[in-house]
Amino acid sequence: MTDTIDKRARELAEYVLETGATVRAAAERFGVSKSTVHKDLTRRLEQADRSLWLRVRAVLERNKAERHLRGGEATRRKYRQLTSDR
Repeated sequence: MTDTIDKRARELAEYVLETGATVRAAAERFGVSKSTVHKDLTRRLEQADRSLWLRVRAVLERNKAERHLRGGEATRRKYRQLTSDR
């Protein structure tokens, strides 16, 4: 079972590196929970492949730093839609 989990962690890592996907997007793509993705990428991957983990960590940190911008944009779109429906 550990091999399957390690394989999933590596696949998630490659996907995040290729696409710059957020934890939420990766979870949706792979059909697992956000908690699973986070644990795979921050804990399991570190033990399985440290160099890959270091690269993924940089993407996760960038996504976290930009999170407030994505949230603000989503709110802006929501309220534009509400005001245009009136």
